[in-house]
Amino acid sequence: MTAIGIKTARRAAQSGQGRAKPRIGAHAFLVVLVIYFLLPLWWLIVASTKDAHGLFSGSGGALWFDKTFALFDNLGLLFTYNGGIYLRWLGNSLLYALSGGVGATALAILAGYGFAKFAFPGRRLSLALLLGSVMVPLTALVIPTFAMLSQAGMTNTIWAVILPSLLNPFGVYLMMVYATDAIPDELLDAARVDGAGEFRTFLTVTLPLLRPAAVTVLLLSVVGTWNNYFLPLAVLSSDNLFPVTVGLGLWDGLANSASGTGTTSLWSLIVLGSLVSIVPLIVAFLSLQRYWRGGLAVGSLK
Repeated sequence: MTAIGIKTARRAAQSGQGRAKPRIGAHAFLVVLVIYFLLPLWWLIVASTKDAHGLFSGSGGALWFDKTFALFDNLGLLFTYNGGIYLRWLGNSLLYALSGGVGATALAILAGYGFAKFAFPGRRLSLALLLGSVMVPLTALVIPTFAMLSQAGMTNTIWAVILPSLLNPFGVYLMMVYATDAIPDELLDAARVDGAGEFRTFLTVTLPLLRPAAVTVLLLSVVGTWNNYFLPLAVLSSDNLFPVTVGLGLWDGLANSASGTGTTSLWSLIVLGSLVSIVPLIVAFLSLQRYWRGGLAVGSLK
């Protein structure tokens, strides 16, 4: 091997060693982040298997299982406590999340596609209002929303939760940005030249190309509605209409109250109810992740 070849090999080895250290540091940082995010979930799973005694003074510690495995007993008590009110809350959350998520996604698709591909009077002003509304926290709108619904006589109804959930400014903005790049104008012009109307062009050309973004907006809307706490708390007063978030908050208040009865067992129900409440979200992510595909418009034009 020549002297030049030896020097080149040494430089390559040194550069490889130099790159290995940052990779080890990056991987270690990622491992720390994974542990940080999974640790609360692990505690929730472990705590759900403990009875009332093991939850506070068990021998296994906070992050490990107790001698008594009470998961199935806790499940039976959770679904039968107070006449099975938890199942009612879970069904309410499914109703609010699906209705609000599907409705918000449909409106976001239509509005985002309109902003991206059509020119109309007031477009710039409407777009400015849209971008401004994205910056407004949803919690700041709870009191004005309650006042409007109260004047309309819609408080303490399912519509008080569903109708505000249909508005998703960030979803509209996301659809607009995605539609601008994912749907070429030439493709729409080709469909119009072939004699397709706007409605048919939207259904046959635009909608399939918007599927990845639509699924993303759907998941964000469903998760946002499912985890919404302040709006249902403000507009609902009947226990039978509460979603699972507000229902668990009600149990938490009873467990913390000095005058509450059965407070010790309520803590076990709250922990297990929190675990059960995230199962539908996990199922939604796992079932819809296969629709997140990019490059659907690749090859449509030459």
